[in-house]
Amino acid sequence: MHRRRRTAFLLSAALVTAAPLLSACGNDAHPGAAAVVGDDRITVSQLENRVNEVRSAQRAATTGEAQYEQAIAKSGGLTRDTLHGMVLDRVLHQAAQDAGVTVTRKEVQSFRGELEKQAGDAKALEVAWLQQYGVAPERLDDNLRVQIEAQKLAAALGTDTSQPAFWKALSEASKKMDVDLNPRYGDWDVEKSSRVDAKLPWLREVTSSGSKETA
Repeated sequence: MHRRRRTAFLLSAALVTAAPLLSACGNDAHPGAAAVVGDDRITVSQLENRVNEVRSAQRAATTGEAQYEQAIAKSGGLTRDTLHGMVLDRVLHQAAQDAGVTVTRKEVQSFRGELEKQAGDAKALEVAWLQQYGVAPERLDDNLRVQIEAQKLAAALGTDTSQPAFWKALSEASKKMDVDLNPRYGDWDVEKSSRVDAKLPWLREVTSSGSKETA
């Protein structure tokens, strides 16, 4: 498998499994916001739109209600994972800027072309990213830019995305941006740059299909 694709897989896995170390918590200072990252306000509406994009793509990629329900079941934490990704994208971009790292559209298109060849075609790549990472087709280029940005940041630091030096850079950017999550979606772990689930088991969300998923 191509090294970039392995890195993408490793980075995505790391984001999901990063160990919790609570050092920042959300509050009600920003009504209507799912998170505030520096000067950027991620609204609940923006988050819901992102989740709906994935759900719509999942429905289009499945045949029959039973298969669609299976897709939902496999991505039960989609809302919180989506917010986590939206926040981390911004933190990573800040860390990259601090390190003088940039990503061009040409790099994104080149990377996408390589992955499409490995997957078989453009559609197969979109389906793979949807199923494995919960990325809607219209967000694929954005996600690939993030993957490249992470790799280039790691290279600039003389390390890779699995090493402490890389995560330390994200931690510093996270502190700089003063990430603040709505407690409904958990708390933000400054040290690990990851969302820490809040202990609020009664908070649940209703998907557009009418079935429930953990908030």
